[in-house]
Amino acid sequence: MIAKKVFYEGRVQGVGFRFTVKELAAGFDVTGYARNLPDGRVELEVQGSEQEVDAFLQAIRESHLRPHISRWIVQPVEVIPARKGFSIR
Repeated sequence: MIAKKVFYEGRVQGVGFRFTVKELAAGFDVTGYARNLPDGRVELEVQGSEQEVDAFLQAIRESHLRPHISRWIVQPVEVIPARKGFSIR
């Protein structure tokens, strides 16, 4: 299991970003959340197997959201064993 925190920058609020990410997450064996930040970025935290997490993040980059993303920053974070599901915060 691995966990990553990703900060998406660009026009990522007000375009259905978090809802799309939640829908995409349903197709992968991952858990986590997406939330808007006051500075206009979206924070995503995701955990699962390395293969599932990487595939999920790639699916976000290849989705219709791509034109809205100007930059993303990925950081490793600690796995939270009890985490279940994927939510919008």
